Amino acid sequence: MSKIIKEWVTFAIEIALLAGDVLKKGFGSQFIIGSKPGKQNLVTEYDRASENLIITAIKSRYPTHSIIAEESGSYMQQESQATWIIDPLDGTVNFAHEIPLFSISIAVAIHKEIICGVVYQPMTRELFVAQKQQGAFLNGRLLSISSVSQMNQALLSTGFPYDVHKDPLHCIESFSKVLRTGTPIRRLGSAAIDLAYVAAGRFDGFWEVGLNSWDMAAGMLLVKEAGGMVTHYDGTEHQIFGYHNLLATNKHLHPIMIDYLNKGKHETH
Repeated sequence: MSKIIKEWVTFAIEIALLAGDVLKKGFGSQFIIGSKPGKQNLVTEYDRASENLIITAIKSRYPTHSIIAEESGSYMQQESQATWIIDPLDGTVNFAHEIPLFSISIAVAIHKEIICGVVYQPMTRELFVAQKQQGAFLNGRLLSISSVSQMNQALLSTGFPYDVHKDPLHCIESFSKVLRTGTPIRRLGSAAIDLAYVAAGRFDGFWEVGLNSWDMAAGMLLVKEAGGMVTHYDGTEHQIFGYHNLLATNKHLHPIMIDYLNKGKHETH
């Protein structure tokens, strides 16, 4: 099985690089911008072009595999041994506004467990790769989470759901509570990159509500394989499928962050 998984990793890298070429070609060009339900939930022709390339390649190489993709939805095979989870352009708003901070995320799951993942930033040529029980790597270099254990030494990242105006899980209050600690917080606009940066030790933690499986599948494995921790806000084991909240840290900050996030959840005005 390990040989097969290694083959999947190699193939995921190949198609991520090809999709990256598509996005680099389109970056800064004139293209049509559409929208999906939710404010600022944009989609471009390059989201679709990247996804079409990836899906076509997977169906050609592995016709019996299932696929879950952001733009096309699900292509489920009843007897499938593997499910490919794809975000062809994570950070569409950045891409549409000519901000060179976006990524391609490709993961493979077996029985709902992520066993390999790739996050590729085409504009920086940073390729993050993880395989279950084999570590996480950036351009071939082994990654490890940070050793920061105090909030006043941390650098955190977060994101906001498209329905932030509804304040799901009191996300605005939770953000305010963390902000009041004085801890610097970044908002990159690509959950896949946020998670990859936690794995690389660039960020000490990341949290967000309202993520879908394609936003976080590859990044979650990167964090875990780099020695970090990924759970729901309440500390329970994170399940990949569905609309979820996610907390990923270097382990040391995990109980502290859980405390802050759940304070926000239970307080009312």
